[in-house]
Amino acid sequence: MPVHELPVPTRIEPHTPAFVSAGEAATIGKGLVIRGEISGTDSLVIDGRVEGSIHLEGNRVTVGLGGQAAANITAREVIVMGKVRGSIIATDRLDIRAQGGVVGDLSAPRISIEDGAFFKGGIDIRKVEPKSGAQGVSAKFPFKATKPSLS
Repeated sequence: MPVHELPVPTRIEPHTPAFVSAGEAATIGKGLVIRGEISGTDSLVIDGRVEGSIHLEGNRVTVGLGGQAAANITAREVIVMGKVRGSIIATDRLDIRAQGGVVGDLSAPRISIEDGAFFKGGIDIRKVEPKSGAQGVSAKFPFKATKPSLS
């Protein structure tokens, strides 16, 4: 009786959650509290607490289910599943998921707020500028930045 061999896959892809970018992502864990300014070249997942400002203009910021950010956030893409108190500027898109909540002003070319999400503030939907000109949101932000606090 001949033995049948099953084809062996040449590459096995690891399972990655949908909210983490394909590149490297730094994580602020549940037990961590960060106060100050965060900037860099990696994407960021917040499962703990951040107070201050976050500037990751070419990357993604994800506020996880247990994450809290009392911060003004500037990034290419922002996904909120936890709580944010502060202004958010996304140069590509901003998603507030059903479990998430934002108190602050939003500015992005594409904004999505799922049913069940909490939002209080202003929204500025910017047009995507042509590639020949400057990309993203201009340096002028129409909203007055306020000092965020988690209360």
